[in-house]
Amino acid sequence: MKGFLLDENLPSRLRCSPSLPVIAFSQVSSHPCDSDLWHYARRHELIIVSKDADFSERIILQSPPPWVVHLRFGNLKRKDFHARLARLWPQIEALLKTHKLVNVYEDRLEAIR
Repeated sequence: MKGFLLDENLPSRLRCSPSLPVIAFSQVSSHPCDSDLWHYARRHELIIVSKDADFSERIILQSPPPWVVHLRFGNLKRKDFHARLARLWPQIEALLKTHKLVNVYEDRLEAIR
């Protein structure tokens, strides 16, 4: 794992402290699509962070890279979104060391090998 790749449906900057570099896919491609994001993450050994269920479904059938963090909680105010991620991020990163998918729900984390 060499970094985190943020899908276009997320703020372009995270206000938590990831241990790896963070790239917003909108900075890489002016016309991002799921397939391009997937292939870019795979090529560069990145972890996709997204609210899009397509990535978590796809990773079930494949081995990393990429890895996926699927944010499965509803829409939040930006401040609340960042506060939630800041609180959970250390656990998310710890799970990614041994799991290919981390689902982040409102009340729990779920990890799949």
